[in-house]
Amino acid sequence: MNWSAVTFDWNQARAFLATVEEGSLSAAARVLKQTQPTLSRQVAALEEDLGVTLFERVGRSLVPTAAGLELLDHVRG
Repeated sequence: MNWSAVTFDWNQARAFLATVEEGSLSAAARVLKQTQPTLSRQVAALEEDLGVTLFERVGRSLVPTAAGLELLDHVRG
């Protein structure tokens, strides 16, 4: 995907980045001082807007998909 051509809601991108870095929505919510349901909605909305799945659920953890890793490179870049 050409991430440079995509317009982001940066609150959603921040929620995504914190989730990747922390490994779970609950941990990301604590870091960002938000609730887990709020973060979950932001990540789900980002996935919906982009039309991709960004995470695979593995037990209680979230693991970035290939699309999630591509987005991570773009957001960090």
